[in-house]
Amino acid sequence: MVNGRDIYLLADTRPVVIAVRENNPRIVITDGYHITKPLKLVYKDMNTYCFKVVCALNDQQLYIGLAVLSAFYLGGFFTGFLFLKVFSFFPLLYLLMFYYLNRKDFFRLIPVVN
Repeated sequence: MVNGRDIYLLADTRPVVIAVRENNPRIVITDGYHITKPLKLVYKDMNTYCFKVVCALNDQQLYIGLAVLSAFYLGGFFTGFLFLKVFSFFPLLYLLMFYYLNRKDFFRLIPVVN
């Protein structure tokens, strides 16, 4: 969202070109649930700036968390050990704590050098 008025959809494979008519636009990034604090961009030297939107949690962290959760739970299910079932919640708690401790920086704009 740019200046609280214009909404642009971000595709994974294509860049989005945003024409800015005034200096110092405010940009907010959201996926419908998570939202960043407004970022004020200052255009001084160049006419074109490129940014990449990144998330604090990457796919690899989610896959590893799911694998560990599944391994502990299935291990506890087949062996009957309660502590393995309890340990299966630790990856979920880790990812939730990671999100809530880094909520302001969950989505970030990273400048890309051309």
